[in-house]
Amino acid sequence: MDDVDLEQQEPFPVDRDGRQIRAGADQPDGKRKRTCCEKFQESVSKWMLPEDARSTYLERANCCPPPIFIILISIGELAVFIYYAVWKPQKQWVTLEEGIWNSPLTYKPDRRQEAWRFISYMFTHAGVEHILGNLVMQLLLGIPLELVHKGFEVGMVYLAGVLAGSLASSIFDPVSALVGASGGVYALIGGYFMNAVVNFREMIPLLGVFRILAIVVIVGVDFGFAFYRRFVSDEDGLKVSFVAHFGGIVAGMTIGYVFFSDYNKKLLKDPRFWLCIVGYVVFLIFAVLFNIFLSPAP
Repeated sequence: MDDVDLEQQEPFPVDRDGRQIRAGADQPDGKRKRTCCEKFQESVSKWMLPEDARSTYLERANCCPPPIFIILISIGELAVFIYYAVWKPQKQWVTLEEGIWNSPLTYKPDRRQEAWRFISYMFTHAGVEHILGNLVMQLLLGIPLELVHKGFEVGMVYLAGVLAGSLASSIFDPVSALVGASGGVYALIGGYFMNAVVNFREMIPLLGVFRILAIVVIVGVDFGFAFYRRFVSDEDGLKVSFVAHFGGIVAGMTIGYVFFSDYNKKLLKDPRFWLCIVGYVVFLIFAVLFNIFLSPAP
């Protein structure tokens, strides 16, 4: 028998983590049983990414760490809601009245010098349907987005929408109060919507149509209720502004679109990123000056 030179043999194939691939592991996907995590990640890639970016995502996708930002924000919002519902008992949990309006977290026009309120209002909600609607939307959309783009990008877009919502409200509806995380939720929706439209041909057409129609219907219905609560409802007390929805969705369709469309790319080298940042800073400076010198609010 001839001697075999081990150095000339083909090396054993290994995976990304250096583990030897078992026989049959290189079979086509249809013949290898995929794990639940792999199936979930594949579904996420189809919903969130154009076709040319899916393979890169799937190569390094894993469920650890989990989407911690959106989960922690949701827990915080739910905890604050329960705190005020229990601490200030109401006849029902459908609407929270005096307790929520006296909260140091709620944005109120006459307390706008307390700058933290421009962000902290996202933790307060006016009722069960309000908190449930925001939680469902941000979890359904935020978790897949964070799996793809990670917590920093999703967190920046979410908080940019929250701040843009309160600043826009202080300018265009300056005498109204503000509660709820709609600014952040709409920023996620706006960023995802722009990606679904711009990359429509690169995504599965039927899913693309469904996504766009679902977003249009949800946003339309929510805006309708917001308009009703602001201009038609006869409820006493402070009126809740609807302008945060507009501020959040504009932030999402600009900053969110840039963040979510630059998957696997150098964000700082994208001129759209700097254009959005400059525009956001200009808007921020204008809003601060308006609130100091021009606002009709007390």
